[in-house]
Amino acid sequence: MASHRGTSVIIVDDHPAILAGVSAWCAAADPPISVLGRGPDAGAAWHDPGRAADVVVLDLYLTGPGPGYGDLRRLADSGRPVVVYTMREDQDIALTCLELGAATYLTKAEGEAHLIEAIRAAARHVPYVPPILAGAMGTDSRSGRPRLTPREVDVLLEWFQCESKDTVSKVLNLSVNTINCYLDRVRIKYANAGRPARTKATLVARAIQDGLVSLDEL
Repeated sequence: MASHRGTSVIIVDDHPAILAGVSAWCAAADPPISVLGRGPDAGAAWHDPGRAADVVVLDLYLTGPGPGYGDLRRLADSGRPVVVYTMREDQDIALTCLELGAATYLTKAEGEAHLIEAIRAAARHVPYVPPILAGAMGTDSRSGRPRLTPREVDVLLEWFQCESKDTVSKVLNLSVNTINCYLDRVRIKYANAGRPARTKATLVARAIQDGLVSLDEL
């Protein structure tokens, strides 16, 4: 997570103009976002100085005709917050990226402001839903809705609005272990319904799809 030194990123894209443009946007942000490195493949995120970055900005199409789901999964599984940044507006791809662990998904057409906000949110491990992703969430009807208890819903929604489980614990007067148990049960229910939700961003997507929370409440 970002520390007192500010937010830092590694930019992975095979287009020099995108690398230069995103670097310039980060430098101009207030406060600035430090670009620790940039490169044409995911290796830049695994080696110094990129492996120290708070956030990975990842183009999904680096090699071959298909999306680089393998790179995304490996980064997400290692605990790296990943902002997928792509030309593609495919809603199924956006939702798949969330299921694989992406912090958020946005297109290059959505511009500077959304990318900067997405990077800051990913560094703090809080949800950020740009327009394309909001559309994908709102129209996803691929699977059924699990039954959550009222307390599970309370914990889930409070967690969406807080940056840490410690804060949720204080608000709801529950231990962090109890918070984790509730969230684990919610994830199990979604997995059993065929809608896995391994990350906070994916749980947000599920909650929006199921009418538990609106975008205005996030």
